[in-house]
Amino acid sequence: MKMLIKVAALSSLLVASSLYAAEAAKIVDINAKASDATRITKEDLGNKKVVTEEALGLRKTNLYEEAEETTGDKADFSRPAPGTSTRFERAFVNAPPMIPHSVEGLLPITTANNQCVTCHMPAVAPSMKATPIPASHFTDYRPTTVMDGEKVLKEGKEMGPANTSDVLVAKAAKTEKLNNSRFNCSQCHAPQSKGGTVVANTFQGDFGDGKGKSSSSLADVMNEGVE
Repeated sequence: MKMLIKVAALSSLLVASSLYAAEAAKIVDINAKASDATRITKEDLGNKKVVTEEALGLRKTNLYEEAEETTGDKADFSRPAPGTSTRFERAFVNAPPMIPHSVEGLLPITTANNQCVTCHMPAVAPSMKATPIPASHFTDYRPTTVMDGEKVLKEGKEMGPANTSDVLVAKAAKTEKLNNSRFNCSQCHAPQSKGGTVVANTFQGDFGDGKGKSSSSLADVMNEGVE
């Protein structure tokens, strides 16, 4: 009986893995419904002869009554388990991607416990069908700051008393380990709620060749515009 249960469990795992592998190439556009052209036209206040009070705000019910329908969308963060979800399209180039899977039992991240790295480290990510941590997270961009008497030196440059951050480009130092400033994954990456959007969204990210929808190039363009 135990053997049958183990075989059944293994079969289920293999099926789930194969399904995820097939879905891994797909990327879900989480803003599709919010950016729907029909919806944008309908909600555009510029083409309306009369603009009601309800249309001006996020609340779409009578402003002078507290009806049963006057409730906001509740956040719903329930997601498939890690390894069985489909990735979300990034909002714009190099935007921190949303977490497409359940984070139950994974948070909070502490100095002694970061379970994200068990699947997302570059060495193991391909076999786990996970998005690998990008090169920017293995690079130290913080300028070297030292005290020389009463002087503050950043990258060897003396800082004035009114501005201690006047260093445009720090010397990037690549590291073999995940940089400490990137250790707290949930500081930038968050689960995507299933709640609907309150208003339409006219923003369209420019992904160039399209690769930016699912990958990061931040390490290559970190100093664009400041060098």
